[in-house]
Amino acid sequence: MKLPEELLNSLTLVKGFDRDAFIKVHQETNRVTSIRLNTHKNGALFFELGSKIPWTENGYYLNERPYFTHDPLFHAGCYYVQEPGSMILEKYLDLGLSKIKEPKVLDLCAAPGGKSTLISNYLGNKGILVANEFVKSRSGILARNLSKWGMHNTVVTNNTPAIFEGLHDYFDLVVTDVPCSGSGLFRKQPEAIHEWSLEAVRTCSIRQKEIMNSAFKALKVNGMLIYSTCSYSTEENENMVKWLLQNYPLEIIEIPVDENWGLISSEGGLRFYPYLAGSEGFFIAAFVKRDGEQCHYRPRKKLKTRIDFGNWIDEQNGCTVDLFGKIHYCSNLVIKFLEEDHASLFYRKAGVLMGEWKGKDFVPDQELSYLPRHGGAIQKVELNKEQAIQFLKKLPFTLGPDIANGLYLASFQGYGLGWFKKLPNRINNYLPQDLMVLH
Repeated sequence: MKLPEELLNSLTLVKGFDRDAFIKVHQETNRVTSIRLNTHKNGALFFELGSKIPWTENGYYLNERPYFTHDPLFHAGCYYVQEPGSMILEKYLDLGLSKIKEPKVLDLCAAPGGKSTLISNYLGNKGILVANEFVKSRSGILARNLSKWGMHNTVVTNNTPAIFEGLHDYFDLVVTDVPCSGSGLFRKQPEAIHEWSLEAVRTCSIRQKEIMNSAFKALKVNGMLIYSTCSYSTEENENMVKWLLQNYPLEIIEIPVDENWGLISSEGGLRFYPYLAGSEGFFIAAFVKRDGEQCHYRPRKKLKTRIDFGNWIDEQNGCTVDLFGKIHYCSNLVIKFLEEDHASLFYRKAGVLMGEWKGKDFVPDQELSYLPRHGGAIQKVELNKEQAIQFLKKLPFTLGPDIANGLYLASFQGYGLGWFKKLPNRINNYLPQDLMVLH
């Protein structure tokens, strides 16, 4: 792997940079694989967990990379494959949200969803997470990953960051994992080397400043702003920290780190090098907003709630609402957010889409299958691993003679994979085509 000489030269004086170690680690064939467990779904994994990632409660290194595509628990949302460095976000959430009863969190550049699912883990059933992605196709991936996580206090939007300036002084915490030049992922994506240049770094830094301006305006006074990249370049990292402190009433926040973690403190942020920290390249810094315009929001409309679906779900702190002609199960804070009528936002997901009425029949949506718990009205069929893989491939699978005709939730270790209907001479598999296992 031939690294750009311009990149190496630009890092010569950067804290923690070792040119020989940097080049050597990019020549190695071993790659770190790590996962973070979904605390709401406790499946019995088919592979062995390695050592625990020290800066997070639920993250683990793996000794070897399993074939995740053929693991039903992966499709059920029992874990997320994520870079170790990104999981340091949990430490900042502890600092910024632990004393807030119902936190409002914005993940401004959220796809594909690693940090959003981590935030969802942290929040549990309290507060609200608004996860936004500007690129339409990536916002669909984000919505799918958050749907698999199974929580009903999340909203997914597909908007430019500038739109959120209209929600000024709204969020307790704003996370910005900004688009960057991507040098921190060269080991995982060697093709990105050919796209890297100093000009690309400069272009990214301009875009990052625009995003951070929008993030600042959406943040409450005394709220926390988190900035991160998967870049090594100082122009996108330490220089951005300096620029933010110079141009906004922000104060840097540092978290305590163990020296054995191998993290490098630089200008108030943290650098991750693969030869020190057991993670691909990553940078993160956090700030508290000390001044700004304050605003109060009031509901502008009333959503139509339904109370006749309690036997489909096993939750207490939300209700079903009619949105866009379909039935959604949302937390109370999500309903409040929608009733405030942020009309400029384009929604990809709100709470959990339960389904829709077609005539006298209620047709459940794939999202409903991912809830960690379901009500007694839902018939489940527990599949073994072979049956589950056949279901995910949309291939024929057999059921026992005691399974009557009707609509069922395909379940694996108690967690939903999707819906099927058993008919007298066949099984109709309702798994969406884009979720099929193809190999």
